[in-house]
Parts: sequence; C-alpha cells; structure tokens
Amino acid sequence: MRTSLSLRKNGLEAGQGQIEFVISLFAIMILIFCAWEALMAVYTSNVLGDAAKEGVRYAIVHGSTGNASCNDANATGKCSSDPFGVKTVVNNYAQASLHDISAITINVNYVDGTNDPPNRVQVTVAYTYVPYINLSFFHPTLRTTAEGRIVY
Repeated sequence: MRTSLSLRKNGLEAGQGQIEFVISLFAIMILIFCAWEALMAVYTSNVLGDAAKEGVRYAIVHGSTGNASCNDANATGKCSSDPFGVKTVVNNYAQASLHDISAITINVNYVDGTNDPPNRVQVTVAYTYVPYINLSFFHPTLRTTAEGRIVY
C-alpha cells in the first residue's frame, strides 16, 4: 500500500486517466461505426426489397395491356426480356438507397410463361454491397425477390 501511495505522490501514474479515456473512446467509436455500417446494409436491403415490390406492382397492373407482348418471346414460350419497363421502374425506385445503383442486377421473370392474367411475375434484385470501409474480401450480395399475379 505504501508503494502505490508513493508512486502517486511521485507522479509516476500521471496520464493514466487520459490513456484509458482515449482507448475507451476508440473502442466506442469502432462500435458506433460498425453499428452504422450494419444499419446501412439493412437500409439498402429494405430499399432493394421495396424496389422489387414496386417492380412487381408495376408489372401486375400493366399486365398484357402494354405496348409490347411477351407471347412471342423465345422458343420456350417464356418472356426473355422486360417488355414494359419494369427494370426502369425498379432502377428509379432503388436510387433512394444512397449507393451506386449501377451495380444492381434486375431479373424479371414471368413464371407461368406469359404476361397474361392470371399468370405470375417475379422480380429479383441483386446488389453487391460495398461497405464504407472498402475491404477487398467483404462484399456481400444482397438479394430480394418479390412475386405477384398479373390482374389486368
């Protein structure tokens, strides 16, 4: 006990509080930044999911009444393209994600073969998420899928 008192009196422990404060502050800042990164990933995933739902909504409302037809698509009878601009609608909606949307992959699939009612349409959106600290080994791909039945 006498040794610790003599160390304090001699000033050998001076600065200990400041060093502990800096280490604690550094740990708290890392924790806050990791939480921010996780929140941005969840936010981006939600925006992409909403964009896929918006694309499905657009496709089911327009159905087979648009300018293009899916019935003469390819040899399998399935729609091979985006006849009504569903991808454009999804891209426009996904711009709210605060990320570079040029990396978004959008697939529009008419599950039952044609775009006639009551067939189904499926929109899949995939995005390679790039964190704010760009680590070359960590780029998760966020995928969302929405499906609906064409009504008109």
